[in-house]
Amino acid sequence: METKDLIDYWIKTADNDYNTMLNLFKSKDYHWSLFIGHLVIEKLLKAIYVKNIDSNPPRIHDLLRLSERAKLNTTEEQKDILDLITTFNINARYPDYKQSFYNKCDYDFTIRNLEKIKGLRTWLLSILEKK
Repeated sequence: METKDLIDYWIKTADNDYNTMLNLFKSKDYHWSLFIGHLVIEKLLKAIYVKNIDSNPPRIHDLLRLSERAKLNTTEEQKDILDLITTFNINARYPDYKQSFYNKCDYDFTIRNLEKIKGLRTWLLSILEKK
């Protein structure tokens, strides 16, 4: 597969997941919405990795580490947000954290963090649009 095709693949699957994230939020599946939001950002970071580094992105889920490996210049605020969003992946997967994460994911918590995901998504897509 060509580099452009790989980048397009990661963007397309991130877009599909983005729509799923929004639908899960509408159906009040807040914790799953945030989990899928993590996947959106992860896939866009992998697209940037392919663009900047190599066609085989690392098989990691830590968004900050992934952004660093992709040679992405991030602000301290963006680093904090990447760290936060990474917890949505871990907390949704491991049973001992799942219930406490589920309890935390009310409407206000979720909408606040979905806005962070949307902001990062817009920024990452703008980087991918640059030549």
